[in-house]
Amino acid sequence: MLVRWLGLLNRAGEAHVRSRCAMTTVRELQSLIEPVAQALGYSLVRVRLTASHRPVLQVMAERADGLMEVDDCARLSRAISALFDEVDPIESEYALEVSSPGIDRPLTRRRDFEAYAGHEARLELKAPLEGRKRIKGVLKGLRGEDVLIETTIDAEQKPAVLPVPYSLIGDAKLVLTDALIEDDLKRRKVADRSAPKTETKNGH
Repeated sequence: MLVRWLGLLNRAGEAHVRSRCAMTTVRELQSLIEPVAQALGYSLVRVRLTASHRPVLQVMAERADGLMEVDDCARLSRAISALFDEVDPIESEYALEVSSPGIDRPLTRRRDFEAYAGHEARLELKAPLEGRKRIKGVLKGLRGEDVLIETTIDAEQKPAVLPVPYSLIGDAKLVLTDALIEDDLKRRKVADRSAPKTETKNGH
């Protein structure tokens, strides 16, 4: 399940837009947003700024338990908006979109490849490795600077563990499988049990 919050209104109720003389890079935007997210207990997964007539600043984040609900997205969106009201880092009109990573999430950090070991993933490489730029297989964690993935390497289609340099990975994403869905459901059940209980009006 992907949870998304699209911030379209500012405090005056008008279109949520910003203006500035110079464009800020995505890396600079991330450096602005990350401390805000961390202060609220969230970890950034990915920040993107789409190139279009009205760009969309896409912020993907998660809680420590790997989840991100609508209320979390709205809370982070308001905090980012408050910051950007002050620093105004984007030169053109834009919309702010805060979302969860979703079940078949992108893998953007080294620790993601360790955390989701045992699950299937697709890797898009910046340059060919063993004659391939696209690799699909089962993640086997990390070894030094390499991401380990079990995949078919030769013409005999026998599975083997292929070490892929982390620096060579341009894009990576989990594959939606029954096992991944089951893992997500278990995580949500644990989160529900850990959530504080709300008392009823009669105190029971």
